[in-house]
Amino acid sequence: MNRSLSALTVLGAAGLLLPVAPVSYAARAAAPAEQAVPVLNGDFADPVMKGDGPTTVGLDFWTGLNQRYSPTASGRTDASHGVALQKDGNTLRQRLRGVRAGARVTVSYEDSPAVSKECTGEQVADGQPYAVGGSGGPVQEVTTAGDPDRVKGTPGKGRWTGRAYVFTAGENEPVLTFTSRVTDSRTHVTCSPMIARIRAVEVPPAVDKTVDKTRLGTSEAYKGNERESTLHNAAAACNGENACTFRPDARTSFRYYDEARVVGEAFVNCTRNALEHSRVVSYAERSHDSISQTYADAGLALPEVARLPTSGDPVEDAKRIKERPMAGQFSQAYEKGWQRAWQWFSGDQRTVVERIQPGEVSWVELQPSRERVEGWLVSKKDDYRLHAVVDGPSRAVPDRLLQRTGPMSAAEKQRCAASRPMTTTPVGADAPASSSDKGLLRATAPGVRTAVRSVPLD
Repeated sequence: MNRSLSALTVLGAAGLLLPVAPVSYAARAAAPAEQAVPVLNGDFADPVMKGDGPTTVGLDFWTGLNQRYSPTASGRTDASHGVALQKDGNTLRQRLRGVRAGARVTVSYEDSPAVSKECTGEQVADGQPYAVGGSGGPVQEVTTAGDPDRVKGTPGKGRWTGRAYVFTAGENEPVLTFTSRVTDSRTHVTCSPMIARIRAVEVPPAVDKTVDKTRLGTSEAYKGNERESTLHNAAAACNGENACTFRPDARTSFRYYDEARVVGEAFVNCTRNALEHSRVVSYAERSHDSISQTYADAGLALPEVARLPTSGDPVEDAKRIKERPMAGQFSQAYEKGWQRAWQWFSGDQRTVVERIQPGEVSWVELQPSRERVEGWLVSKKDDYRLHAVVDGPSRAVPDRLLQRTGPMSAAEKQRCAASRPMTTTPVGADAPASSSDKGLLRATAPGVRTAVRSVPLD
């Protein structure tokens, strides 16, 4: 499959592409306990209502126009308002903020047959049908309690019944949807099933700590309850000074030690004696982020507004720290939550003294300390939300430098056994010596001939 086309499909789709990495299920942490899920405006109190209703109004944080009644007109004893679902398939829906794919979500709420005075006894006697569903879960068909004593022209008092709906989220920020099943054209528009006091809890999925820092998954962007086809508008919205706030999710953020890697050279002692010497070892760490990886996976150029200080070039990243408001928004939220400064890149050098025994190898390994922070860049009006994961060097715990010695590998032994490089002797390389030069003859100056003498051998 073409990787770029696949990522482009993901950017425009409603589903989530989970991080691509080998998964070791044994390495997953135990699933956390049940936690509350924020259902925004779950009592339907905003915007503030005047009178008892019904009024057709857009409810804050909800999508869909439905009829709202005051707590008194709904027949309720608490402060929550009742909402009558529009007939003919109109829906009331909201994305559940912060819920991740794989979470087990339990939604609790109450329902009632319509309290509208326009209802006839026949229309509410046996209850009224509606459906509730969440992304990835089954659609649950429900019928409210009946109200057989109703007479048209007289408002109902409400017959509220507690309900629960359980589903496993099939995407991040799953959509909770309520849909009326009242379709009879003779039924008045206000005579439809009602819901109130929506709450939710979840059992979030275990955090997978085996995902590599270079494969942090696909970032997502939303405007209200709608998924954006690209990240650009949300990134541009958060690119102004104080335009957004980063909200880290402590449940999915963690510290860890990265895989060890060799820094510098390996020293091989091919001599017959122990060697001792000092050398300087230098190393550096950089940050990674899911926003830039999302663009890269889609084969798209990273726009200026979406650039965090994760290029790997310290000069460029230092520039981005000063110029990118999103970088400051992330750093400020991190420092406030963890009470220490965030660092986008780091580096150091150490002087290492090595003592290497004959036939051994010496090398230095680095196991860097890192942190992974997941969360949302949220605009002031909460209309744009941009999901981001940033993985960078940690100040919380020190890096590990491992100074190691060990036996040579087979290749290193072979290298140590190799002959010293020499030039060849072209003539008489394997012949015995032809004469012995004992230094008895004195060299004469060039061009000067010695006198010829005859010496008797008496």
